[in-house]
Amino acid sequence: MASKADLKHDPSADALLDDKLAALSKLVARCLPALRSDRFAEELIMGLRALVPIDDASVLYYARGDLPALVYRETPESRSEDTMERFLAGAFLLDPFYKAATEHRRFGVFLLKELAPERFRDSEYYHSWYRNCGFSDECGFLIEVGKEAFVNVALGRTQQRRFSQAQLRTLRSLQAAVEELCRQHWASESGSGEGIRKHLHLALDDFGSSLLTERETQVINLVLHGHSTKSVAQRLGISVETVKLHRKHAYAKLEVSSQAELFYLFLDSLMSAGNYRGGDTLVSYLAKPAPKNL
Repeated sequence: MASKADLKHDPSADALLDDKLAALSKLVARCLPALRSDRFAEELIMGLRALVPIDDASVLYYARGDLPALVYRETPESRSEDTMERFLAGAFLLDPFYKAATEHRRFGVFLLKELAPERFRDSEYYHSWYRNCGFSDECGFLIEVGKEAFVNVALGRTQQRRFSQAQLRTLRSLQAAVEELCRQHWASESGSGEGIRKHLHLALDDFGSSLLTERETQVINLVLHGHSTKSVAQRLGISVETVKLHRKHAYAKLEVSSQAELFYLFLDSLMSAGNYRGGDTLVSYLAKPAPKNL
């Protein structure tokens, strides 16, 4: 039999529940009138911010086959236009949220650490994107909104603050509502179907293949994705020492000395490829004459 203490109501818990229900109601009330308008993404972020503390947010829409479209962005001083341009042009291929949605068909609410490979924070991608943005933590909604189309609602914390388990539970409790709102908003959208992203995936897979052996190419691909030496060894079924040897040979052939140089070589060759239709982007990139000194 329950004691009187067990049956006693907690007024503070009731008040907290009332506050969250009111915030959820306001989220839906804000978003419904903005459906299919340019205001939708901003209203969605403002509604989420009323429930969970958010220091930075962006919304990326991946239509079928197309490059990502940045439909909402808050701009910290630390985030440069060049960084965002590189992300939209090709660096997104290395993003753990993007890979989760496209390769593993994982949708829902995730912390970055739940999706990223081991030692991802040591990768050049992390340094050039997350750390330069001042992020100490990120979580996001991955929402499928159509055939081969999805949305990434990215929420960031800065200044050494992290999302608590309670805040994560709150976001996950909103998942069904946020998913339906996003599906309604992007229901009539469709991509070009030209497979631009598919070509970029091929470019990433083939990067360096004109100069490297097949195994060296595989190692470099995993390094670009942020995998540690140990993780690369486990994925390829080879020893750590063999991974180090392949990476050393690959770096020498590509004339780079660090993961940072490798990362920017990949992005520069990809962004200069233009109308890419196959093969290693380094072929045309290295064939271009160096600019003349004035």
